[in-house]
Amino acid sequence: MADDSIRLFGFEIKRAKDKSDDKLRSIVPPVDEDGAGYVTAAGSHYGTYVNVDGGEHAKDNIQNIKQYRAVSYHPEVDAAIDDIVNESIVSGENELPVTLILDHVEGLSDQLKKVITTEFEDVCSMLNFKELGHDIFRRWYIDGRVYHHLVINESQPKAGIQEIRPIDAAKIRKVKEVKKKKDEATGASLVESVNEFYIYQEKPGGTNQGVKLSNDAVSYVTSGLLDIDRKRVVSHLHKALKPINQLRMMEDSLVIYRLARAPERRIFYIDVGNLPRGKAETYMKDIMSRYRNKLVYDADSGKIRDDRKHMSMLEDFWLPRREGGRGTEITTLPGGENLGQIDDILYFQKKMYKALNVPVSRLEQDQAAGLLGRASEINRDELKFQKFIDRLRNKFSSLFLGILKKQLMLKGVITEEDWDNWKNDVVVDYIRDNHFSELRDAELLREKLQTLDTMQQYVGEFFSKEYVMKNVLLLDDDAIKEMKDQIAQEKSSGEIPDDSEEEQDQ
Repeated sequence: MADDSIRLFGFEIKRAKDKSDDKLRSIVPPVDEDGAGYVTAAGSHYGTYVNVDGGEHAKDNIQNIKQYRAVSYHPEVDAAIDDIVNESIVSGENELPVTLILDHVEGLSDQLKKVITTEFEDVCSMLNFKELGHDIFRRWYIDGRVYHHLVINESQPKAGIQEIRPIDAAKIRKVKEVKKKKDEATGASLVESVNEFYIYQEKPGGTNQGVKLSNDAVSYVTSGLLDIDRKRVVSHLHKALKPINQLRMMEDSLVIYRLARAPERRIFYIDVGNLPRGKAETYMKDIMSRYRNKLVYDADSGKIRDDRKHMSMLEDFWLPRREGGRGTEITTLPGGENLGQIDDILYFQKKMYKALNVPVSRLEQDQAAGLLGRASEINRDELKFQKFIDRLRNKFSSLFLGILKKQLMLKGVITEEDWDNWKNDVVVDYIRDNHFSELRDAELLREKLQTLDTMQQYVGEFFSKEYVMKNVLLLDDDAIKEMKDQIAQEKSSGEIPDDSEEEQDQ
């Protein structure tokens, strides 16, 4: 391979010739915080199939993903996730939920911007993001990661990515193969090279054998959250697992308690006369089997069934009574009296919503109605929630930018050096909720105009017009110049009356 090229999808891609190839010496591999498992390489792997033992690291990832998916089916968790996804991905009627902004990238011609924007739209089309955007974001949020296989035509690599296929996060994992070499001077083990690749297993958690995929053939985006050991990627649901499980246990216990304490239970005093103990017990069991019903509660389905083979929740009391006492008698025990208290359930529901960074007001529907009023009624929790949504969007943008980079490099539109210079200025813009944005903008404009109306009598005496435009209307120098030019143009065209002409007429 030439010195002025790199390998992408197994093909040589030209790069800038001033790229420095000097290796930096370190005892630790570079950290991407992608939760990849590290393995020490005894030799190089060139085959299609490799055996890499992930150990507890891979097993824990699979168990975590399954746990996240299980708790996402809980009604309250599902409602909270829907709020997050709906706020993050807003679908437009005839436009994509996301657009690419290149206004801040310096040195780009209009023609190149148009090419990059077209390629970005093609990437969104291959992802089918207009229709599946909610599902992709939801899958990324729940699993804490999302994988896509980038399919190309090996006979025509310059045609770029032809198809993007999703990969189940439980069936694939990223591995970093670290080669170390002992330094003769210091005796320390220095990192010589790091080879990154992916292992795909059709049956996760089974055999260690899997298909090796190159690093460039897979798009991998994580939640950006790691566990306390900073070795495994976790989902945003991870910190809410405890309150979610507590809520589920409290709900099941509440149902069982209400079913057990709500009815009045009976006490049967059975007259057994002078029967021996063994015959007396047989006589009791015969009467019990004829008159007793067994109601069993199934916590998984929430159903109640009459099952005599399981322990009953509603046990009647059967007590023998010897001859000489009173005859057979049936009395009742009163049911529970505090069955209407669900404060514990509400406590864990609020705790769960706080763990998911969702405003508690969205759980309480009677208070949520105020959120559709004026923008001043938007509470602080909603503002914090909007900032949380912005952080999620910024992290999720790596999905588009990572695929777009590989697409542009394959087609020879840009080099890796170009992308490294531009990547911090390329912005993925999301459609926002129009209702909230309009309320906020209208409220801000109303407050500015009210302040401007109050200061109008002091303009020209204590405040200048430029001061008012900068500090009250919050316009920058470019906006002030543009506003003045527009006003002068409208006056010259006669769209608005000229103040100087009116003064001359007077």
